[in-house]
Amino acid sequence: MPLTIAILGPTAVGKSSLGMRLAADLTGEIVSADALQAYRGFDVGTAKPSLEDQRRVPHHLIDILGASESFSAGEFARLARVAVEEILGRHRQPLVVGGSGLYLRALLEGISPIPPTSKEIRSELRQRLEIEGLDALQADLSELDAASAGRLRKGDTQRILRALEVVLSTGRPLSSWLADDPTGQGPLDAIRIGLTLPRTVLYDRIAERVRRMIEAGWVEEVKDLLGRGFSPELPPFQAIGYRELTTYIGGETSLEEAVTAIVRATRRYAKRQMTWFRKERAVTWFSMEEPHDCHEEVMDFLGKQGIGGGNGQT
Repeated sequence: MPLTIAILGPTAVGKSSLGMRLAADLTGEIVSADALQAYRGFDVGTAKPSLEDQRRVPHHLIDILGASESFSAGEFARLARVAVEEILGRHRQPLVVGGSGLYLRALLEGISPIPPTSKEIRSELRQRLEIEGLDALQADLSELDAASAGRLRKGDTQRILRALEVVLSTGRPLSSWLADDPTGQGPLDAIRIGLTLPRTVLYDRIAERVRRMIEAGWVEEVKDLLGRGFSPELPPFQAIGYRELTTYIGGETSLEEAVTAIVRATRRYAKRQMTWFRKERAVTWFSMEEPHDCHEEVMDFLGKQGIGGGNGQT
């Protein structure tokens, strides 16, 4: 199967601009891997591509959800896989662009069809952990799911609890679920391009981008959404920026305080993103620091991988 290009990295690093240029060079289409861009009406604060950009380059998984709908990594992976296959069917180049690490991992690494587990069992296991200790739970896992117990390192509390939660909730070992993947959502054959900047430069870009978003009408967007009756408890309102502006509109903070909080929270988020992406496998990193322009470097790199020539095929 022809390769997909995935462009990842922290917020404000320049993923969208590079994605647009590559799409123009490679006759491509963009699949958004930004969890918030899927929501209709949440435009300014998600840096959603303009209508002009969407006319220039087809975009997918944008404006597909109402504010009251939930979105998961598994659902994203399913929809994104369909979009990628449709793009390939048109003999065009798919580019997956975004910074939602869990969503990207679900698409690129594949997902396992594990059903929902019991909150009560999860709570009971946490209580047992405090009273009996991890060794007792690990012993239980060895009896109930020897394969999982064998592959997990001693002391891996989170994964041991998860494996026990699955087998106790479903009656079927986690190892069995992982081995049986009826959805066919295995790993996606993709070239992973990571974008990076020195932290101080990235933090300055974040502050500047937040300022531009405020000037572009972010506050008015949030006021309009709230004025249309959308509850601030809905999923997209929990995103960085929307929750801070909601408190400002509600009179709990000043605009200056809200903006400061948005910049601070976004910087922390960017730091977490880089920590996540640095642990991902097979990522080739490129610097976006000005006046350096990595576009030609990326194109040269893709050419060596067999991608280029403007036809979107390998």
